[in-house]
Amino acid sequence: MSNKPLGGDLGRPTTHGQGFSHHGHGHHARRPVIGITPDHSVRAESGLAFYELKVAYADAVLRAGGLPFVLPYSDDPTTVDMFLDRVSGLLVTGGPFDVPPEKYGQTAKEGLGTLKPLRTEFETALINSSLRRHIPILGICGGMQLLNVVLGGTLVQDILREIPNAKDHEQKHDRQHPAHPVDVREGTQLAEMMGKGQVMVNSTHHQAVKTAGDNVVVSALSPDGVVEAIEFSSHPFAVGVQWHPELLIQSVPLHLSIYKMLVHKAREMRR
Repeated sequence: MSNKPLGGDLGRPTTHGQGFSHHGHGHHARRPVIGITPDHSVRAESGLAFYELKVAYADAVLRAGGLPFVLPYSDDPTTVDMFLDRVSGLLVTGGPFDVPPEKYGQTAKEGLGTLKPLRTEFETALINSSLRRHIPILGICGGMQLLNVVLGGTLVQDILREIPNAKDHEQKHDRQHPAHPVDVREGTQLAEMMGKGQVMVNSTHHQAVKTAGDNVVVSALSPDGVVEAIEFSSHPFAVGVQWHPELLIQSVPLHLSIYKMLVHKAREMRR
């Protein structure tokens, strides 16, 4: 049986660009374990609950040199800590749901989407514990929004209703291709990964960061002023991006650098 990622021949950790891998005496760098949060749904036809994870997340971790490890939900703090004992980095994924507004001091407004409290509570516990342990964190789309909320920030519940002159950030064409540019700010960790200035990204969200949390730096903005990336300055690596870099690796290979940095930081964390 092949051990290639399902997305294709994504290869081994690279040594060029932002590969961050070390090849000494013919040995490949150790693959640090990256814990990934799945989505959760109940199938109408059977009534059974399922965990779901887009293949692209796991493939991106593999291609970046990490070892993906899916984290089933638990409301037991001891179990959360046991998960984090076994991982070197945390990937908080996105999904078609919103963060409950009560978590950032608001009430529900028109345009608020589906809520998944069980998932949100589990991911909140993982983020809080990872912050305490200095475990590297990457939040994607909704994962970035939750990271900001955990750090004391707030959210725009619906972009088109709350931000004057904002564009629609839910693209209609293939999400494996970009939709709009973002401006990456100089001096940020994101600029370290991708370079400062304009980068093309995809866009699949209707919520956004409103106010940044404590010690949270806004590291990228879209042309209409929507926050597209954040990072927590009081942590070795707690970064969120509003787009889905794992879906852009073929069309804009630069986006793999975000996953490579997560894996690099995770490998450093376990030294």
